[in-house]
Amino acid sequence: MTVHRLTGWAAARPLLAMVGLVIIAVTAGCAASKPKPLPLEPLTPKIAGALVWSQRIEKIEFPFTVAVTRSAFVVAGGDGTVLTLDVDTGREVWRGNAAAKLGAGVGASSDGRFAAVVTRDGELVTFEQGQVKWRKPLTTRVSTAPLIAGERVFVLGVDRSVQAFDAIDGRKLWSLQRPGDPLTLSQTGVLSAFKDTLIVGQGPRMAGVDPLKGTVRWEVVVGAPRGANEIERLADLVGPAVRVGDVLCARSFQAAVGCVNAERATLAWSKISGGTDGVGAGADYVFAADASDRVTAWKFSSGDVAWTSDKLMYRGLTAPVSVGKTVVFGDADGTLHWLARDTGEAQLRMSTDGSAIISAPVVSGSTMLVVTRNGGLFAFRPQ
Repeated sequence: MTVHRLTGWAAARPLLAMVGLVIIAVTAGCAASKPKPLPLEPLTPKIAGALVWSQRIEKIEFPFTVAVTRSAFVVAGGDGTVLTLDVDTGREVWRGNAAAKLGAGVGASSDGRFAAVVTRDGELVTFEQGQVKWRKPLTTRVSTAPLIAGERVFVLGVDRSVQAFDAIDGRKLWSLQRPGDPLTLSQTGVLSAFKDTLIVGQGPRMAGVDPLKGTVRWEVVVGAPRGANEIERLADLVGPAVRVGDVLCARSFQAAVGCVNAERATLAWSKISGGTDGVGAGADYVFAADASDRVTAWKFSSGDVAWTSDKLMYRGLTAPVSVGKTVVFGDADGTLHWLARDTGEAQLRMSTDGSAIISAPVVSGSTMLVVTRNGGLFAFRPQ
């Protein structure tokens, strides 16, 4: 179930979870007051791109992510189908099925050997080359795709608990449960790897965890909670985090965009920003859209604002991806927008199937994959 972007705190498209109960972060009548998208200005393309292949999976009604391996994209449909597709051609490498509807996206090992999903019923299902290898019931609701690294499967619950399982036989290796607020986001959180450290979002904090023991090595606050009530004070980190060298950048829900030096375990910078979706980053800039879809570029080194653009406001933008000299956003009409990295000037637009693009575009080599609500998979490549 999805909550559409509105204005102010009610813009929260995610769901909220409180003591096992899920509620929607919208007030009655808000949806009717949603501003209309700004009309798109005429555009003469300044760069060229082409659709090189497309595929289709079942309609997606869960927090979606695409996993990227050395040579393939791994995706999962709402019916439990898991597909590995060759990056260059879209050819199906293998197909599996969890035999249940999914509640979270797919994670995969870098070599493509293992993949894992979580079902709506709270079962972790791990595949090896398309065959179900093992299943394990979980004790917490999950909205974040599992992470597979070092032959371990890591799971982040909406209650901020972290569990680790052996990828080979499914043995539970450890569990980390930390005190948290009664209200948390049911949205993709931060769960990634940095060298020999597991990176997890713990409310507004980015934490470094020992992947072998499940103990916390360090934590850094990215965004300070603000507001008069529990909903307004939600500041959980929204994933996925974006890594550039030793630095990981992420959004603190409705509070801030910030970057953490994971090698030094220090905050590089944090800037107030009221958005609800993830960020993109390259060597020079960090990019994100706020709750009204105003796009901002911050200088990667300092966090100073480089430019802003209000030309895509109220279009339901995804988190972006930084590619070469551009930054790319998807929108709720299924359109991809390429903007100049240095200025925000529109460079190119391309359409998909008319349904909303539901997650940040992902890139492998020169191929960019976008996924729509109706299950369309569209691979683009510069010309």
